[in-house]
Amino acid sequence: MKTYIVGGAVRDRLLGLPVTDRDFVVVGATPDEMLALGFQPVGKDFPVFLHPQTHEEYALARTERKSGHGYKGFKVYAAPEVTLEEDLLRRDLTINAMAEDETGALIDPCGGQRDLAAKTFRHVSAAFAEDPVRILRVARFAARFTDFAVAPETLALMRQMVDNGEVDALVPERVWQEVARGLMDAQPSRMFQVLRDCGALARLFPEIDRLFGVPQPPGHHPEIDTGAHAMLVVDWAARQGFSLPVRFAALTHDLGKGVTPPELWPKHHGHEARSVDLVRALSERIRVPADCRDLAVAVARDHGTVHRALELRPGTLVELLERLDAFRRPERFEEFLQACECDFRGRPGYPDKPFPEPDYLRQALQAAQAIDAAEVARNADPARIREAIFQARAAAVAAWRDRPPAGSL
Repeated sequence: MKTYIVGGAVRDRLLGLPVTDRDFVVVGATPDEMLALGFQPVGKDFPVFLHPQTHEEYALARTERKSGHGYKGFKVYAAPEVTLEEDLLRRDLTINAMAEDETGALIDPCGGQRDLAAKTFRHVSAAFAEDPVRILRVARFAARFTDFAVAPETLALMRQMVDNGEVDALVPERVWQEVARGLMDAQPSRMFQVLRDCGALARLFPEIDRLFGVPQPPGHHPEIDTGAHAMLVVDWAARQGFSLPVRFAALTHDLGKGVTPPELWPKHHGHEARSVDLVRALSERIRVPADCRDLAVAVARDHGTVHRALELRPGTLVELLERLDAFRRPERFEEFLQACECDFRGRPGYPDKPFPEPDYLRQALQAAQAIDAAEVARNADPARIREAIFQARAAAVAAWRDRPPAGSL
C-alpha cells in the first residue's frame, strides 16, 4: 500500500502557489483495508475515503471506461493491481497528472512539468474526449492561469467533442458549478474565450455568444462590440474582488442587445426588458442560485436608470430604491451599485472617469431612510399608508437634493 499526493496540489507547488487542498491516491489497497485503518467512505461512484484525523480525501487508484453519454457515463475499476501511472493516465490535463510520493519525489509520466514550463494546457490522452466536463475545466483553468494557452491539438479535440454533441449531455448543475468557479477566478473573460474558440459557448450559453459581433454606439462604447464590453465588465468585477452575484450580473447585464434586430444597430432601445427575460431563462436553464439570478435581473432592468440618476426627480429616485428593495436589503443594493459601476468602467478610457451616480444614490437612500416610517404610518389614512410613506421619502430626498452645498453662504 503506497500513498501519493496527486493533481492540483502538485501543480500549484511547482508553480509556487499556495496549496490549500491536497488529494491523495492510494495504490495497492482494498476498501476493506482502508476501513480497517479508520478511513471513512464517502465516494458514490468510486472508492474515496476521508482520513480519520485530517479528513483529507484518499481515493483508491482506478481506471475508467466510457459506457454512455455525459460525464457520468463511465465504468470505474478500482483494485490493488491498478498502478499509479494507470490512474494518472485517466486525468484531464498533463499539468494535473503529476504525483509526489512520501519522500517528495515527483512522478510525471505525461510531461506535466514540461507543459507547466511552457504554460500549456494539453490533454493527457484521447480519453479526454470521453468527459465533456473537461471542456469547462480547461476554460476555467484559463481564467485562473491567465498566461497559459490551450494546446492546438487539445483545442481541436474540444471542438470535435462539441461537434459530436458531448456538451449537450452536461447536467445544468455541473455547468453552473464550473462557470461559477471560473467567474471567481482572476480573468473570467478567458474562460468564455476558450468556450467560444471551441464552439461550446454557442451550445451552452447562446445568450452570451450572440453578443459578439453586435455593435453599440461608439460615442458611449469605444469598444463597440457588445461581447467585448461584457468581457471588459466581468473582468473589471473580478479585479475589484466583487462577489459571485456581482460578477454574474456584470456578465449578463446586456443580454438583450444580442437580440436587437440588425436594422436597428447600433442602437438598442428597450434592451433592458429583453435582458431581464434572457437572464431569467438562462438562470432557469443552468440552475443559477436565487441570489445571483435576482441581482442579475435587477441590474439588467435598471442599470440604464443608474446612469441617469442625477437627472431623476425625487419621486423617481424613491421608486427606483423601492423597486430595488434598498430599504430592506441595503447590502444587495450595494452589490447592485457595484455591478452598475462595473458596467460603466468596462469601456476603454473609462476606468478613471468620474462616476458620481452610485454615491448620489447611496446618499438618496440615506435621506429617504431618515424618515420615521412608523410615525408616518400612524398618522396616515390606513388605506393610504404606503403612499404616505412614499411621499415622505420623496420629500426627504427633495430636501436633501435641494440643500445648499456644505460651506456655501
